[in-house]
Amino acid sequence: MIVTRFAPSPTGYLHLGHAYAAITAQETAWRAGGRFLLRIEDIDTARSKPEFEAAIFEDLAWLGLRWEPHVLRQSSRFPDYRAALDRLGAIGVIYPCFCTRGEIAAEIARAADAPHGAEGAHYPGTCRNLSEVERHARMGSGVPYALRLDVQKAAQIAGPLSFEEHGHGSNGEHGVITVDPLKFGDIVIARKDVPASYNLAVVVDDAFQGVTLVTRGNDLFTAAHVQRLLQALLGLPAPTYAHHRLILDEHGRKFSKRDTAVTLRELRTNGLTPEDVQARLQFV
Repeated sequence: MIVTRFAPSPTGYLHLGHAYAAITAQETAWRAGGRFLLRIEDIDTARSKPEFEAAIFEDLAWLGLRWEPHVLRQSSRFPDYRAALDRLGAIGVIYPCFCTRGEIAAEIARAADAPHGAEGAHYPGTCRNLSEVERHARMGSGVPYALRLDVQKAAQIAGPLSFEEHGHGSNGEHGVITVDPLKFGDIVIARKDVPASYNLAVVVDDAFQGVTLVTRGNDLFTAAHVQRLLQALLGLPAPTYAHHRLILDEHGRKFSKRDTAVTLRELRTNGLTPEDVQARLQFV
């Protein structure tokens, strides 16, 4: 059975891009006689607001969407993310990073041949080779740190990987996609103020909820590479993916929660109906 999900963050009001993603996820599941889930990704507790969560339910119901009664909230899943981090630590693929953003930028600037990937220059690996003594000394002194994934070591442990793309990736990719585990370098997978990164939380939650097909915008296509790697390391099932087009404004830019003119709440206030919104989504 196909199980899809729509997983917004309650850090602002939903806009047209969210509407398209939610409708796509529901329709994909329902056409196949499957299940459609709603998940609230409120792991960033500092920015998540109750009023935005309430608006998510209101806006989706106004659009005519229906989801299963139990709604998972990431804020209830912190122990599960901790367990995943502990497992990654046990196999030796994470390490503490004490670098500030400024220090990382300066190090990259000094290295003319710094490797680049999908999101710009990779982390230069400054803290990767610190001794255990040095790591514990810094952690014990209270120096802030993040946890990074040692992707070279992780790739060696996981071996060759692939995922199935049923939609079209950012460059039209389709079918069986070979994973490039080095695409992002040593990514951050947890910080002191956020107990798990998006990539870690999403693979843990998708597995927990039995999600079999991830439908989302093709701006997240490259994220599937690192997520597939984490799934393999954690022994989690791999869903298939169906990345879809983005809904863009007249200037070719993605909609933003800061652009209140295209929020569902504003469109509804201005008299648009759900049918008007769906019609508009066909042409933007």
